[in-house]
Amino acid sequence: MTRIALCQIPVSEDPAVNLSRAREALRSAAEDGAELAILPEATLTRYGRRITGLAEPLDGPFVTGLAEAAKESGLAVVAGVFETGEAGTGETGRGRVYNTAVALDETGALLAAYRKIHLFDSFGAKESELVVPGEEPVVVELAGLRVGLVTCYDVRFPELGRALADRGADLFAVIAAWGSGPMKEEHWATLVRARAIENTTWVAAVGQAPNPEAADGFGIGRSMLVDPMGVVHTDLGPAPAVRTCVLDPQVTIATRNALPCLEHRRLQVGRS
Repeated sequence: MTRIALCQIPVSEDPAVNLSRAREALRSAAEDGAELAILPEATLTRYGRRITGLAEPLDGPFVTGLAEAAKESGLAVVAGVFETGEAGTGETGRGRVYNTAVALDETGALLAAYRKIHLFDSFGAKESELVVPGEEPVVVELAGLRVGLVTCYDVRFPELGRALADRGADLFAVIAAWGSGPMKEEHWATLVRARAIENTTWVAAVGQAPNPEAADGFGIGRSMLVDPMGVVHTDLGPAPAVRTCVLDPQVTIATRNALPCLEHRRLQVGRS
């Protein structure tokens, strides 16, 4: 059994405010006995052109602050940041950045960094104007689990989930700043469950809570833990919350014994 905290926090434009909220969420998770805490995509700052100026290296103050909080709380942590990327050009001197999920262990050590592969150039948005795509799927061991890292729009691409399953992921940690709009919330809930069902794998999906101070429409909440049969064990709704839930590995074993679909594959797909 592993206790996982879904840390559904609102995200500000100010990294200092967000680091404070993240620290508070980790303290709450630790008090509730969590072993792994998952924070949303873009916990560093809200989306917008500001990200090219606020992005930091992975040894910068924001990730360093998260690492200190992980060590203080004794928690492994997954969180989304913007990482400095391309060299700057043009009048601003700023280049594109990486949308990165960092994975820290309970000592604060940075074990992995996943750079978002699939960029959100949809529904009128153009993430690729500001963000460089990553290349490699990442699975990292945290709190005794092999955790596959997935960021927001990635969840629409089943081949990434399959690649993570083939790398031995026990859990997909899906972090998001999901946009609001017609059918978008339904897409989120459906896709999260689909990735669990088709891979017979647990999915912990954590989104930003809506921030009433922001008008960009990012953040619907609806963080959830879904088991390998697609059963939703918890759904946080839209309000800010930190909730600890339990991942039982025996559910995975029982599901795969009853439904060995990973063994029944006939077609191979290329890397996402």
